[in-house]
Amino acid sequence: MIRRSYFFVALSIFFALVMALMPLPISAEPFRPDWVLLVLMYWSLAVPHRVNIGWAWITGLIIDLAMGSPLGVNSLTYSVCIYITVSNFQKIRNFSIWQQAVMIGLFLTLYHLLQFWLNHFLLDIYFSPHYLWPAVTGILCWPWIFLLLRKYRRQFRIR
Repeated sequence: MIRRSYFFVALSIFFALVMALMPLPISAEPFRPDWVLLVLMYWSLAVPHRVNIGWAWITGLIIDLAMGSPLGVNSLTYSVCIYITVSNFQKIRNFSIWQQAVMIGLFLTLYHLLQFWLNHFLLDIYFSPHYLWPAVTGILCWPWIFLLLRKYRRQFRIR
């Protein structure tokens, strides 16, 4: 039963990884939601005893390797966001879906600012306002991701 739960969680994260790596038109690329982080945040809210900082760290390393970014940047930023999510999961669960979306948007903004700061330190990049568009699209995607993964979790009895 436990292995089955881990399998289904890993499968949903795998599909989020595929969506994160799928090519988009150049004009739509700045608006790509952070699919992997959104899915990790859902699972850390739904089953925090199963999906926690370890999952975030490993998933971040996979994203770093797949995207060619400096090793550990996504791992650190995912881990910080998931730590905050897991440590406050009982409060966040009590919010309505749109209040949760706003909280998730704040976490996504924190993720992008931390990622910018680390990349600025490592690669000497400069800030651009379009850097935060994925946080806005993440707010809009959260209700759909929440409802889809909740149905998935209930259908496969992931606890």
